[in-house]
Amino acid sequence: MTVARNAITRGDAIIKTPSNDPMTAAAIARTMIEMAPSHPLTRHLSVAYWKGGNAAIEEKLYSYRHIEKIVAWGGMASIKHIAKYIQPGVELVALDPKLSSTIIGKEAFLDEETMRNVAAELAKDGGGLNQEACVNARVVWVESGTDDEGIAALNRFGQMVYDEIQALPAEISSPAVRCDPKLEEEVDALKIGGNDWYRVIGGGRDGAVIVSQMDEAVDFAPILANRVINLVPFDDIDTPVHAVTSYTQTIGIYPETLKEELRDRLALQGAQRLVTLGYALAATTHGLQDAIEPWRRMCRWIVDERHQPS
Repeated sequence: MTVARNAITRGDAIIKTPSNDPMTAAAIARTMIEMAPSHPLTRHLSVAYWKGGNAAIEEKLYSYRHIEKIVAWGGMASIKHIAKYIQPGVELVALDPKLSSTIIGKEAFLDEETMRNVAAELAKDGGGLNQEACVNARVVWVESGTDDEGIAALNRFGQMVYDEIQALPAEISSPAVRCDPKLEEEVDALKIGGNDWYRVIGGGRDGAVIVSQMDEAVDFAPILANRVINLVPFDDIDTPVHAVTSYTQTIGIYPETLKEELRDRLALQGAQRLVTLGYALAATTHGLQDAIEPWRRMCRWIVDERHQPS
């Protein structure tokens, strides 16, 4: 995406590869060199890696003499670190860490077939890309109700969601190569000795569905990954709406009429992208991202004004 955006804006780009994916940008750059080594898009792209926080490199590189924009992706610590280099002449375009969620209305429980279909759509949002993207569903608010009948229905729905995640094609989703140790510890803790507050379906490398037995998400919701999602029941629509903050990026919603009903309220709470359930990962690589237009922010806009003497 960075290479494509730089090509469109005709910029000079230095891509700092992340430690968890040091190969992709370099592979694209080497392919460009093999295809067209003298092309301007190839000549104006550099790919490098250095350990984050290396002052010997960063203090020299992040200067208005060398660059105009820093487009920063990453976690909170990374964004805070890079922000200290901002100075007159250097602008930060922060695509800072976001979390996404889901709101499912009571219409999902019309019958078993509907439940299964909704579970299949939710599985795409929660399990696609192995839940590595900011657009993935993590906490899922479900209007099942919090009475005994509603919780029982939600538990059945949770099993359906887990089964659908396991059935996703390998090119879309697969078991985790390595589970997050802290997350695994939290999930295992919920499973030990039974728990009246949470029911855990699955676990380990295959992922899990944590079904809250009350209208509260797990306290470790920000680290949900490895195809682990948390279903949370609610009675009052205010519950999921008030859970939305400026850190909320994408919200998958079912049914479509509920999306239209909540659109203004969710926007006022800070939500940035509302999407039909099952299509959270269908985001385009152009246009809006994190409530801004990155391509426009990457450009340096020049004005040439001509005026007639009065």
